[in-house]
Amino acid sequence: MLKNALRIKRVYDAPQASDGFRILIDGLWPRGMKKTDAAIDLWLKEIAPSKSLRAWFNHDPEKWMEFKKRYFQELNSKQDSINLILKKSKTAVITLLYSAKNEKYNNAVVLQRYLKGLEH
Repeated sequence: MLKNALRIKRVYDAPQASDGFRILIDGLWPRGMKKTDAAIDLWLKEIAPSKSLRAWFNHDPEKWMEFKKRYFQELNSKQDSINLILKKSKTAVITLLYSAKNEKYNNAVVLQRYLKGLEH
C-alpha cells in the first residue's frame, strides 16, 4: 500500500526537497540533461515502456487508451521494479520522473495509476 504520496513530475522541472525519493522511469536518458543536474536517486530503466510500445504510441492522444492497456500488460511482467517502488513508498514520498513534453499523455501517468490500483 502506498502510505506516502506518489507524485509525477517532468525531470526538467527544478528538484524540490518535497519530491522525496526521485525515480527516473524512462528507458532513455533525458535529452540535454546533465546527470549532476537531474537530482535522481534511482534510474529505473526496466519499468519504462518497451521500445516498440514507446515508438508506436509516440505521445499520440488518439492512441492513449490503447497505450494504457498495453503498458499495463507490460507492467504486469515487471514485478521486481513494481515491488521496489512499492517498498520504497512505505517510508518515503516518491516522485516518478519522466521527460516527455506532454504532461497528460505519458508513461508516468500510466505507472502512477497502475501503482495506485495496487493499493486496494
